[in-house]
Amino acid sequence: MKQLCIGTAVLSAALIGAPVLGYAQRVDIGKREYVNSCAICHGGSGKGDGSLVEYLKKPATDLTKLQKDNMGVFPFDRVYQVIDGREAIGAHGPREMPIWGRQYSEQAAEEVGLYFGYGTPKDLASFVRGRIIALIGYIYTLQAK
Repeated sequence: MKQLCIGTAVLSAALIGAPVLGYAQRVDIGKREYVNSCAICHGGSGKGDGSLVEYLKKPATDLTKLQKDNMGVFPFDRVYQVIDGREAIGAHGPREMPIWGRQYSEQAAEEVGLYFGYGTPKDLASFVRGRIIALIGYIYTLQAK
């Protein structure tokens, strides 16, 4: 997993000309995504005990059991589909959710400069895909042994 974090950091740093090694050691993009987007419901440890859990209609999924509940194989594709909104999850609302799917796209448009005439829709899709993959990489590290 560390390799994914470093690889993403290297790519990001290379694109903006930042010093690579220092950046990669300080930033875990997936963890940042998790803390900013998921922990409020799924909890800091991923066990489904976030601060909003009492307000949810259905309990938040215990993300530490995804691999165990899938015969020991981490269900990358299913997790990706849930995060990017292709799979409807009752607690997250309509198919265009989960909650952060639309926000990732809106932020991506600003980050890649689509609002200012820079970048392309392909850049936007790559930006969103990168955030989701980093997030999944972090969720993988939460799996119970």
